[in-house]
Amino acid sequence: MKRSRRDFLTMGWKAGGALLAVAAGWTVFESLRPLAGGAGGGKIALGAPANYPPDSATYVPAGRLYVTSVNDHLFALSQTCPHLGCKVPFCASSGRFECACHGSVFDLGGEWIKGPAPHGMNQYPMTQDPKTGVLVADTSKTITGPDHGANTYRKPPKGPSCLKGK
Repeated sequence: MKRSRRDFLTMGWKAGGALLAVAAGWTVFESLRPLAGGAGGGKIALGAPANYPPDSATYVPAGRLYVTSVNDHLFALSQTCPHLGCKVPFCASSGRFECACHGSVFDLGGEWIKGPAPHGMNQYPMTQDPKTGVLVADTSKTITGPDHGANTYRKPPKGPSCLKGK
């Protein structure tokens, strides 16, 4: 059976459209899929407490977490937003964690300030080795972040938000 040029072009457009739909679907799936927590779930040495100055947030790539220091407390906070799992960057200008995906904002203690997140940032248990004094975070265990309304560590923003228009 001989096909016309029109039939050939129609089949080509259908095949191209199907490939485009598959690529778009995969892209949407990857962008909405929650990030994996921690670096495979294990203990991460974080160094001495003196490495974390007051009112600071330090990203630790090996654990995919932030170590924050606020009001003489140290926290090992997950980098993932509890809303949909986007990576939450620290905004140096405001001194807060600000999720660019949907606008959730958290203070240095991981407490929820605003946005669609159901609670504050999740934490990892952190201990200090009694012999060496080194802090150790266990990324295999997660502590659910504080509920809405927790206001223990909140301070006014240092400056402008990093979220444009939110």
